[in-house]
Amino acid sequence: MDSLLKKYGMYTHDNRIVATLDAGGTNLVFGAMRGCEYIMSPITIPSCGDKLDLCMKAIVNGFSTIFDLCEEKPVAISFAFPGPANYKEGIVGGFLPNFPAFREGVALGPFLEDKFGVPVFINNDGDLFAFGEATAGLLPEINRKVAELGGKRRYGNLLGYTFGTGFGIGEVIGGRLNLGNNSCVETFCIPSSRDNTVMAEEYVAIRAIIREYRRLVPDAPEGLTPKDICEIADGHLEGDAEAARESFRLFGAAAGDAMATALALTDSLIVVGGGLTGAARHFMPELLKTLRSKVHTLTGEDVNRVQMEVFDLDDESQLGRFALGDARSLKVYGSDRCVTYDPMKRTGIAISRLGASKAISIGAYTYALAQLDLYSQDC
Repeated sequence: MDSLLKKYGMYTHDNRIVATLDAGGTNLVFGAMRGCEYIMSPITIPSCGDKLDLCMKAIVNGFSTIFDLCEEKPVAISFAFPGPANYKEGIVGGFLPNFPAFREGVALGPFLEDKFGVPVFINNDGDLFAFGEATAGLLPEINRKVAELGGKRRYGNLLGYTFGTGFGIGEVIGGRLNLGNNSCVETFCIPSSRDNTVMAEEYVAIRAIIREYRRLVPDAPEGLTPKDICEIADGHLEGDAEAARESFRLFGAAAGDAMATALALTDSLIVVGGGLTGAARHFMPELLKTLRSKVHTLTGEDVNRVQMEVFDLDDESQLGRFALGDARSLKVYGSDRCVTYDPMKRTGIAISRLGASKAISIGAYTYALAQLDLYSQDC
């Protein structure tokens, strides 16, 4: 694990260039990275996701512009594209609301490889977000801070969640990105705690906050955004502040419930990114409360929902306790030798410092170079 994370860390000084793309329903945003940093201003082209010929032309034009602007040819193209998809084969297809022209299946990766003569890597944005945070974001930062504070543990498991139009997840286990057997590691579709016939994402997305506020305030004006509702909650905009705070509280409870299930199965740290993180002060208390909640046995005993103590890693005092744990000296039976024993099981959650967009691009960059290096070793 440590050697893998150190290897990924070397890519922050790598001179190779990788062309990237942020594929949204409205715009395609192209860029290029070297050493995990952007090397030029982004190129933005309308997506035209409902017209296959126009969309494919836009993708080619965008990457062509990037290749022309780079001082040397990129060694790969690597980017996130909405699913469903067979990402390993570079084939996108299925129910894609923002790219309906791809519904019947498009071999996007092979097409771009033929056009540009370099390897092409396509992944889910949640996966790349988690990988970027694991390789050059929150995970190395937390491991560094733990070491600086005198802690002995190091962490290699990370769940990355994006809060926005959807409820995305990525999973890094032991320093490796877990793509699953079908590129289908997801929690958006697990049952919601509020209604187990409804998927979790219906309560953990931009639409959920707007819907809940309008449910609580039926005469609320049209066109409100989560940012507006956050400002109402803060008292900076006219509206029902209590209802606004309740909307975010319900969001936090639903997110925490879904996260608790994933956390129990992966024993990871959690990083959260996406546009809604600007309102973390309104949803994080309830999210943490849910992660720290209890379940019960049939005989009435309390059991922690998550078996680890959950820390807010954005809180310096909690970070200190997380770093040091409960280390103590333990004498080895039958000898005078002592070992250090820390019985505290612990995990933590924090807001992304990189921001989702940059973390996804770093994830795309690092993933491409790791795959190229793995291939060269195999050869």
